[in-house]
Amino acid sequence: MATQILMPALSPTMEEGTLAKWLVKEGDTVSSGDILAEIETDKATMEFEAVDEGVVGKILVAEGTSGVKVNDPIAVMLDEGEDASAAEAAEAPKPAPAPETAKAEAVPPAETASTSPAPAAPQGTDGKRIFASPLARRIAADKGVDLASLSGSGPKGRIVKADVEAAQGGAKTAAPVAQTAATASAPVAQQPSASAIAKMYEGREYEEIELNGMRKTIAARLTEAKQTIPHFYLRRSVKLDALMKFRSELNAQLSGRGVKLSVNDFIIKACALALQAVPTANAVWAGDRVLQMKASDVAVAVAIDGGLFTPVLQDAENKSLSALSAEMKDLAKRARDRKLAPHEYQGGSFAISNLGMMGIENFDAVINPPHGAILAVGAGIKTPVVNGAGEIEVATVMSMTLSVDHRVIDGALGAELLQLICENLENPMLMLA
Repeated sequence: MATQILMPALSPTMEEGTLAKWLVKEGDTVSSGDILAEIETDKATMEFEAVDEGVVGKILVAEGTSGVKVNDPIAVMLDEGEDASAAEAAEAPKPAPAPETAKAEAVPPAETASTSPAPAAPQGTDGKRIFASPLARRIAADKGVDLASLSGSGPKGRIVKADVEAAQGGAKTAAPVAQTAATASAPVAQQPSASAIAKMYEGREYEEIELNGMRKTIAARLTEAKQTIPHFYLRRSVKLDALMKFRSELNAQLSGRGVKLSVNDFIIKACALALQAVPTANAVWAGDRVLQMKASDVAVAVAIDGGLFTPVLQDAENKSLSALSAEMKDLAKRARDRKLAPHEYQGGSFAISNLGMMGIENFDAVINPPHGAILAVGAGIKTPVVNGAGEIEVATVMSMTLSVDHRVIDGALGAELLQLICENLENPMLMLA
């Protein structure tokens, strides 16, 4: 039986993508796990692998096509011995499913928000492979559902999301629908249309730049952040002279190993240790609850052409400065090449945005949901200060602003966290103890 291959949701925020390159052609025989195509998501270019075996009967979406919606058909897979007529039949539009089915089978980006990749294809007790969609495998792993006990309702008996949810006692769509209905009546500020804005600039020369997936995602997430997260801001200045001297000494000793520590490496370590010392601040907002994290998973903003990534350094509190430095350099390079996997830029409870290297003295950063806070780091500037003896001296002073989600962290807790970050930076030897 011919089946359609659908555009997958390869990241939690993906609504559409670009089919960058086909790695198979019509007539090719493929097995489960073979790479079919490279797909550009809103964040990176990722490989898309076959779930079932069969023959590529027809390619429906050409290479380089952008704006392909998630769950749109992109190719037709044939069983062994089927001919092209079966592909044409599978390509024909299917009648719209009943509302319950449509609701259960739709895969909006919000429902793919697990930060872990789909588990490997499972096997039954008889050793035979169990055919299940990546989303169904991920949900089953998260909920502890044994796929071998389920009967699939998808093509060729494939287990889909609805089958796993049914095993959990029914789909959980009533509450979200009710919530949507409740909020639908709330007034929404109307923004001028694109044509209305363009009309304002009639007669003026400009270039119209189409938004790519990354730019759309950044716009949507940061608008959501500023509209829904109750930000408040805490500001501190930190003296860097001891850190700069200590860094210089360490780099001299590590030069033979090809290691060169940056100020940013020390900031990452200082934040990771502070989150361990104030565990209630190491938390994220999860809608109806707060998740208090055990490890310090620190995200760091990396600017790339046309946007940014926030790769996450997991277990940063346990890593040496040289290990953090090497990992950060690797993540930053692959971020700029758009080669990060989703699990490398999702998660974390805390983020750092450092514009000091660009000469920015201070700024306020926008929290990246669901993080509880983000630290905005400015440049270190030679400044006259009053020392402990009441004398004026010149010191290198760096301004930092902690943007805090008040739903997760209260003012005194945020102040304690920022104070410990400053203490770690002003006494860098403590970070090695």
